[in-house]
Amino acid sequence: MNLILLIILLTISWNKEKTVFNPSKSPVIYLNNPSFEEDPEEALLPSGWNRCSERSTPDILPGPFGVELEAVDGETFVGLITRADGSHEHILQRLHPRLKKKECYTTSIYLAHSKTYAGYRKPIHLRVWLGNRKCKQAQLIFESPLIKSNSWEKYNLEFTPNKNYKYLYLEAWYENGETGRKGNILLDGIQPIRICPRA
Repeated sequence: MNLILLIILLTISWNKEKTVFNPSKSPVIYLNNPSFEEDPEEALLPSGWNRCSERSTPDILPGPFGVELEAVDGETFVGLITRADGSHEHILQRLHPRLKKKECYTTSIYLAHSKTYAGYRKPIHLRVWLGNRKCKQAQLIFESPLIKSNSWEKYNLEFTPNKNYKYLYLEAWYENGETGRKGNILLDGIQPIRICPRA
């Protein structure tokens, strides 16, 4: 009888350990290269990130285009622009594990604007999307105000996916849809995506 009880207790303990250490059950989603660490260079996609168009050519800063703001997290950050021809830059990343439908999540990102960025000097917005195909935006979860500050400001995001999603998509966006606006936005220090604290 004691042997049977011991086996049951060991089985329960082993199952608890499996639950605790199973990465797919983790409530935290860590991004790959969330502070965009790379050697500063024009038109360089940061490692860990993807794009959907050859015209999306983000820049690793500071240094290029006269941008001298210091990074808020690590050594470098990324700059995205909007162009006069209506095109705009973006980056995206696949999430592991994916976001779950109807679960509340939080994260944060630092945003700034540069007065010197070649001819792309106007302030613009950042939009954050979720999706299930690499280049298909499905749910808009955040649109920043017009970013005018030349110093870093932290923006907190809280969102609830309307489906299970596996892609996070960051895009530079015009003011009020003004597609002829030549602007820039700087991004740094995205925090891990966590489940909202329970009340």
